[in-house]
Amino acid sequence: MMTSVDTELMRVLGDPLRLRIVTLLARETLCTTHLVEETGARQTNLSNHLRVLREAGVVETEPCGRFTYYKLRPDVIAHLAGRFAELAESARTASENKRACP
Repeated sequence: MMTSVDTELMRVLGDPLRLRIVTLLARETLCTTHLVEETGARQTNLSNHLRVLREAGVVETEPCGRFTYYKLRPDVIAHLAGRFAELAESARTASENKRACP
């Protein structure tokens, strides 16, 4: 069963730009400048999306001089993947569970 935390994570990852950011961070740790270059988003817009991802616990920051690097938290993604795997398994048996119409 999906929890409110799972639902919030899906909402956060449902935004196309945030999903693009997560996809990029799955490959390497990047700073805001790199993410602006890769996504073409404006820095302020990108920073807002990064804040949402950080508050949801999807990414964490790593200060490096005057730059802030962002890295993906794989445990959070793995947790959500596990929930989807549970849904898939439930769907496999759902065809056997047919509710009769009144």
